[in-house]
Amino acid sequence: MTQHVVVRTTKGPAPADLAALAGFGVATAHEAAGRTGLVGPELRPIYPGSRIAGRAVTVLSHPGDNLMIHACIEQCRAGDVLVVATTSRSTDGMFGELFATQLRARGVLGLVTDAGVRDVAELTAMDFPVWSRAVHAQGTAKAVPGSVNVPVVVAGRLITPGDAVVADDDGVMCVPLADVPAVVAASAAREATEAGKRAQFAAGTLGLDLYDLRPTLERLGVVYLDEDDA
Repeated sequence: MTQHVVVRTTKGPAPADLAALAGFGVATAHEAAGRTGLVGPELRPIYPGSRIAGRAVTVLSHPGDNLMIHACIEQCRAGDVLVVATTSRSTDGMFGELFATQLRARGVLGLVTDAGVRDVAELTAMDFPVWSRAVHAQGTAKAVPGSVNVPVVVAGRLITPGDAVVADDDGVMCVPLADVPAVVAASAAREATEAGKRAQFAAGTLGLDLYDLRPTLERLGVVYLDEDDA
């Protein structure tokens, strides 16, 4: 028989590192992490403009059943991101305004779910960010056990309790707990480099020249022709 557990844990990234990751955003952190960590693009924000980074608190639920979301809430603390996966593919609306109200009272930053959500207008009005596979009003039960704070797979990405989850309009990524300091440092270095490039581009420099791509075009056989010669 499968054992269902609620794991109590306080491990997670330093708050300063999470704040830094939130500022850098998904695209920068993903590049800084060696182009790793992205959750599949099927998870999208229910409204634009949010950018968060927090400690992952994970839930593994039976599809169409949100019992374990109820069970996980007391394990959440300020600065967390709730991450919900299901044991098989699901788009049922497992999360809505009442869950968000409970999580907001505990300081939780948002939700990432491989299933569906509902009450989108209410979630938007209360500015509780959600990244989900679907928006679906389908109701759910509270009858089947699952687990809290166990490793889960969300849209193809393994997320372990205590990892850093970064989410914004570009999508969602996970930074393993042990890698967070290095990714923060690499993100800061990348952002400084991009600031210099941005200034050169604004002054009229072309990426072809800044990145020395003309020899690459030539090596690949790309030929420039005037219109009359084409």
